[in-house]
This record gives sequence, C-alpha cells and structure tokens, in this order.
Amino acid sequence: MRWAFAAVVVAVLACAGQSGAEPIKVARLKYGGGGDWYASPTSVPNLLAAVRQRTTVDIAAQADVVDLDSDDIFHYAMLFVTGHGRIRFTGTQAARLRRYICSGGFVHVDDNYGLDESFRPEMKRILPDMPLVELPFDHPIYHSFYDFPHGLPKVHEHHGGPPHGYGVVYQGRVVLFYSYNTDLQNGWEGPEVYHDPPEVCEAALKMGVNIVMYALTH
Repeated sequence: MRWAFAAVVVAVLACAGQSGAEPIKVARLKYGGGGDWYASPTSVPNLLAAVRQRTTVDIAAQADVVDLDSDDIFHYAMLFVTGHGRIRFTGTQAARLRRYICSGGFVHVDDNYGLDESFRPEMKRILPDMPLVELPFDHPIYHSFYDFPHGLPKVHEHHGGPPHGYGVVYQGRVVLFYSYNTDLQNGWEGPEVYHDPPEVCEAALKMGVNIVMYALTH
C-alpha cells in the first residue's frame, strides 16, 4: 500500500499542468470525542487556493470530509486535523489511522487550543513505537518552498512562549506533523476573520504551503 500511495503522488506531480490529470485529493478528518473537527471552515480551502496559485501542483480546490470508519481515507494524499477539545479514536479507527500513515499518507494536526491534552495520549496509544519529536529548524518541512529559519510562525497566543513543530517519523520520513501553540489554520482563514495583521496571515499561508509541499514530495 505504501508504494501505491507514492506512485499516485509522483504520477500526479509529474502530470501537473497537463489537461486531463486528476488533481491531488486531500481531506479534513472528522473525529469523535467531542472536539469541533469542523473548526476554521475557510482555512483549508484558502490554503489549497494558495498552493494552486503559488506552485505547479494541481491540488483539488476543496478538501473532502472523511472519517476513519472506512478505507476512504486511502484515497487522499493528506489529511488535515484541527479543533478545540477532546479527540478520540476507536480501536478500529486507531488501527486504520496507523495503517494510513505507514502506507505513505500524511497527516497535519494543528492544535486550535484545547486539542493537545487528548491528542498526545491518543498518539501514544496508536503509535507507541513512533513518538512525537520536536523537529529542528533545519528540517526540510521548514524549507520545502519558503524558508522559515526559526521554525513555525506565531499566529495566536494560547499557552505562552514560542510555537512548536513536532513530527512522527516513520522510515526516515515525517508522516504526521503537529503544529502546537500557533493556530496556523486561524491564520489561513484570513485577516477579515480574526483581524490579524496581513503579514501574520501571509506567514501562516506560507508555512501551510511548506507543509503541503513536504507531504507531497518527501
């Protein structure tokens, strides 16, 4: 399955810009536990628009919504996860998520404040052999399209201190990226939503483009 994922992504990237090529599909993950998985509704569409405008990647203009109760997740090169509050997976869902990331898929989790307390224990349960590790600032995810020499940009203040970027590494590749204490997806929504300075939203979008480009090319 891992090589099937890779072949699909490579083939689509090779055909970028050619008529008739299928756009790369991504999805927002619907999860249980009570957290608002649907938070920041304009964030991912805005990010996908930026990817389409700024790169040669032919990515779908809209993200689908998918859950872990079926193998539909294997149709997507990348899953986005965000929200406030509790996140919880059943045993079957946990096994399917593990199979997804070990088969070549990529997950970006953005803590929208309140997700961290339940997310970390869930990851330890699902991936006991693949811990979350903080990525150094020279990691390719911070330089895949734009340069972020100091790591993640800060969008909103929640816990105090700088933002942190964590990764789950499998066979030398980051397969899950966790952005914490930054609220990237709020920045993707644009300055008209939270009245953030345009430069803050631009930095968030640029980092989002980096995450997508890393997911599709590594």
